[in-house]
Amino acid sequence: MGSGQSQEDLDEICESEYEFVVNDTVGDLKSSSSLDEVESKLRALKLKYPSTTEKAPPNSVELLRYINGNTPKAKWVVAEKFTSYCFLKTTSHQEDDEDGRGGDSEKKEWWVLKVGSKIREKVSDEMRLLKALPQRVEFVAKGGYWTLSFSSGEDLTAFVTSFNNCLFENNHGGVEKDFIGWANPAAADDSMWEQADDILLKTPQSSTPKDLNEEAEGIRSLALGALDNSFLVGDPGIQVFKNMRQGVQGTGVCVNFDDAAYGSAPKKKALLMRAETNVLLMSENPGIHQLDIETGKVISEWKFEKDGVDISMSDITNDGKAAQLDPSGSTFLGLDTNRLCRWDMRDPYGMVQDHLATANTHPVLTWAQGHQFSRGTRFSCFATTGDGSIIAGSFDGQIRLYSRDTLNKAKTAFPGLGAPVTHVDATYDGKWIVGTTDTYLIVISTLFTDKAGKTKTGFEGPMGNNMAAPRLLKLTPLHAHLAGSNNKFRNAQFSWVTEDGKQERHVVATVGKFSVIWNFQQVKDGSHECYHEQEGLKKCYCYKIVLRNESIVDSRFMNDNFAVPGSPEAPLVIATPMKVSSFSLSSKRGSKQVIDH
Repeated sequence: MGSGQSQEDLDEICESEYEFVVNDTVGDLKSSSSLDEVESKLRALKLKYPSTTEKAPPNSVELLRYINGNTPKAKWVVAEKFTSYCFLKTTSHQEDDEDGRGGDSEKKEWWVLKVGSKIREKVSDEMRLLKALPQRVEFVAKGGYWTLSFSSGEDLTAFVTSFNNCLFENNHGGVEKDFIGWANPAAADDSMWEQADDILLKTPQSSTPKDLNEEAEGIRSLALGALDNSFLVGDPGIQVFKNMRQGVQGTGVCVNFDDAAYGSAPKKKALLMRAETNVLLMSENPGIHQLDIETGKVISEWKFEKDGVDISMSDITNDGKAAQLDPSGSTFLGLDTNRLCRWDMRDPYGMVQDHLATANTHPVLTWAQGHQFSRGTRFSCFATTGDGSIIAGSFDGQIRLYSRDTLNKAKTAFPGLGAPVTHVDATYDGKWIVGTTDTYLIVISTLFTDKAGKTKTGFEGPMGNNMAAPRLLKLTPLHAHLAGSNNKFRNAQFSWVTEDGKQERHVVATVGKFSVIWNFQQVKDGSHECYHEQEGLKKCYCYKIVLRNESIVDSRFMNDNFAVPGSPEAPLVIATPMKVSSFSLSSKRGSKQVIDH
């Protein structure tokens, strides 16, 4: 046994010890020499015994994994019964090619979470970490859905705090003083959130219309109208649908794309104009086509040009949320990585442009207003409010606010949370913004109080350090896992109003085969149960899911004018590549398609 003692010696010691204990119980002690002999033999063996008071290792947890997905056999199983976690900072060198130049190598550091031998994951929003009860956190990593179980509430709190600190450092590194409300929400002024309008969402007492389903072909985008018709842009052409209180219904009318007139490139964006009688079609090719819906003919193919030089545009949008209803509207907005501008289809000299141009020449849009930024903006998406104010999202996560008439400098710039913003929308009154990232939606209040005590929006002046902390809309780790590999958020939109005095009631976004709907009043309510026991930025996990059999192209609410009397919302229209469906959230049939969470 490493000490030179035989098994007989050990047996003798054990017997002597046992005899000593028994005799001590009856008061018949052995001589002191016998005790000394036993003690010396025990010391010679140098035996080690585990301490009965030994504490668990630091950061000890139990790791469990969810298996069998969305099936009756789904369950939690223990991945590692006794293990521990730690946060590690790793370093690597990455090529700096964000501007497409490459060449320079920069040192990149970030925090990772390590749990036992199973998990080693960069701390990021992609993990979808959610604090759960009792004393657990859930998250997604390595293609699986996991949970950590802690021995006490204090241990859980310590983990969440460390995770949030590492997440913030990974996303930002540091924070400017004007954005302290985003870095430290507890210190932020949330009073603007509490000014939320008290909207009561009532279920109609009367019967509701039937829901509609229509077959389609190769749908790529959805252009909802506020008047008589809506339009689906697909590979073969534009399909016309009639707007009804039940939703949209096919008319059988389709304007087919002719390669000679439209080009062969897929159409990625359709913009309604001039009381919804014209459509601007944007494809992968430079320029746009202007289509007269009533005749089904191309009026013109326009070029983007400034100072005689062709320029590119990555996106276009209307001058305002109701601009498509203006029968004489001739201007629209354009966006590129470092450009924000307004285009005018009228000739600046009052001359009629030759719309029947030859194959080699096309009429040129007039650069009416705008700015070409030298660097740094990295615009990715934009939208407008009712009065034409502009919201622009960026690949670096920033969201900038511009007034209608000042496109060369942002009135306010929100810092973002590190993830690229892929889509933005605003309420009609401009008081609220929703930005889309791959893993969460960010809802921002633009209201603030200036030095004179007047309440303004960030479109009217710089907000400085008066920014309220944003709120995040997220999927639970389970739903993010069940959504599969295509589990990125896309195209978050408020419900659609085009009149002053009306309020948006919902936010809808697409995630793979899911259309996810949040009650906007609940999001604004700071006392909502979802926010209880949370640390950092408030996160809302209370939503409804509409599931489809194939990936969803887009999902939007129809204009508020088509809401059934007494209904909380106008019908929701969901387009997949081969079908368009619409239903009321309050209808019995519609409620069966909705998963509450």
